[in-house]
Amino acid sequence: MPELPEVETVVRGLRRVLPGRRILNVRLGKTDFIEDPAALEMQLPGSRVSGVRRHGKFIVVDLEAENGRAHESALLIHLGMTGQLVTCPPETRVLPHTHVFFGLDDGRELRYTDIRRFGQMRMLGNGERESVLGVLGLDPLEASEEDFRARIRARNAHIKALLLDQRVLRGMGNIYTDESLWRARIHPRRRGARLTDEELRKLYRAVQQILNEAIRLGGSSISDYVGADGEPGEFQIRHRAYGREGKKCSRCGKAIRRIIVAGRSSYFCPECQRAPRKIQRRRKMPRRYI
Repeated sequence: MPELPEVETVVRGLRRVLPGRRILNVRLGKTDFIEDPAALEMQLPGSRVSGVRRHGKFIVVDLEAENGRAHESALLIHLGMTGQLVTCPPETRVLPHTHVFFGLDDGRELRYTDIRRFGQMRMLGNGERESVLGVLGLDPLEASEEDFRARIRARNAHIKALLLDQRVLRGMGNIYTDESLWRARIHPRRRGARLTDEELRKLYRAVQQILNEAIRLGGSSISDYVGADGEPGEFQIRHRAYGREGKKCSRCGKAIRRIIVAGRSSYFCPECQRAPRKIQRRRKMPRRYI
């Protein structure tokens, strides 16, 4: 599933070509991933794109109406597991599973392709933004170290689960959580509330470094992900933990292992990321020995 770096890469690509463009028409194929397809067909034609931004793993296309009122509405897009959002000339070959076509006033099209259709698309009015997007947590690239520590330390869940919880940090996913924990040398089953100040400092820096490096390299193309220009990312060649079960750790040479944490596969080095010590309950002495 595209995570923060992949979505940010798509947003930056769209930001280079969409702002100022007017949407002339909308053509829809399958619509089971769209909330109220009629709203797209009725509200988008004639509107102008005023901006494109990322909110967690969501793409927000801000729109203004023909009368020039800014942010009257927005198009909200989630890429799901296999979603692709690409701008191209209209004569470009249409890929299978392309379900949405937005005709632009410069002659190009914005196309949405999604093999599995686990993505989401809907129109957002001004009054809906807070109710839909306000439930998400801090953006890890915008959070201060102090806010990051406070969010993690307030919860006793496994650190892997906390980093994946979109109510804690919006945008993190399985790939970059495993990579960040590996870089910070923290086992995925450590408890957030039990991490030391130094461990939280290392984790905060690791998350920042990993996400920024991945964005610089266009994200990780493991399955279907491509940027807005149709090009794959390159960060997958830098993975040190995710998907590397049985391969040697690049730091110590031990084999990377895989366990299940929070219902997700978690890749880690058993030497560099030591497991938490189990708290053994003191056994009561049998009464016959008292």
